[in-house]
Amino acid sequence: MGASLRDVARLAGVSVKTVSNVVNGYAHVSPATRAKVEHALSQLDYRPNLSARNLRQGRTGVIALALPELDAPYFAELSRFIIDAAAEVGWLVIIEQTGGSLDRERQVLDGVRRHRVDGLILSPIAIGADELAARTDDTALVLLGERIHGGPADHVAVDNVRAARDVTDHLIGLGRGRIAALGAQDNSISGTAPPRLAGYRESLAAHALPETVAKVERYRRAEGAAAMAALLEARPDAVFCFNDLLALGAMRTILAAGLRIPQDIAVAGFDDIEDGRFSTPTLTTVAPDKAQLAGIAVDLLKQRIEGRTDRPPREVHAAYRLMTRESTRGVRPRDAAGDRA
Repeated sequence: MGASLRDVARLAGVSVKTVSNVVNGYAHVSPATRAKVEHALSQLDYRPNLSARNLRQGRTGVIALALPELDAPYFAELSRFIIDAAAEVGWLVIIEQTGGSLDRERQVLDGVRRHRVDGLILSPIAIGADELAARTDDTALVLLGERIHGGPADHVAVDNVRAARDVTDHLIGLGRGRIAALGAQDNSISGTAPPRLAGYRESLAAHALPETVAKVERYRRAEGAAAMAALLEARPDAVFCFNDLLALGAMRTILAAGLRIPQDIAVAGFDDIEDGRFSTPTLTTVAPDKAQLAGIAVDLLKQRIEGRTDRPPREVHAAYRLMTRESTRGVRPRDAAGDRA
């Protein structure tokens, strides 16, 4: 059995209520008393009983995270940051994979109450804002991704239009004038393609450059490789891929055709997955601040769970950086091993 509040109180020479006030972070404890209690907590290696605390508050201490594809590197990396951020506030996370299916997303939303989770972080692909607004379940909800903006729940994402414009501006700044976009979709219900295509087009329009757009069904390596093979006929000197998996596939096709990266074709991606940092050449990409994005999502959910529901749904942008690597700037002896923001 671990130490109890009573054990800590006895060692510190204070009341159990005072120990509880310190453990729960209440301000009305004198510095000297707080120091005594914290010393006793440390000596006894006290660990709060989160389960008991949650039960007293009518909560489970468990949240759900629902993502489209758990084997997609971006979502795998983001999951880790969300789990870490949740752990800091004493939450456990259960993870659901929706596959981007409307039925699965509905099942997740309908099942959060039955599973007795305190809140849900959802990255929707298929469900729309109107359907979310009509839900009667009052379980706290935070949205990720580009599918729903200005909807019925708090939402956190990066500014995809601006980030795509920054990537395209970077390629133009390198002297590239035939820049292709790889990743448009005919039925882009996910919301990812439209803002990235918009940013690409804004940059080209500002410099009076022509556009070349290649479409894909899914954001996978094989799709990027196939789309790049078709693009080679247009002879681009640069390609902006709408995620890193597409870019990795595109680079394979370019190199297999006997062309050089970046001398013949510069390549840029989006997401900054670990694979791109170790590819040959290393991949220039937009790097969303995944840790910040996860922290914001968890904090927004925490506020809703704690009953701070008087605010309207909020739209929050997480930070990002453009990481320029060998696939656009080439290998330079003095910085070949590093990234440049």
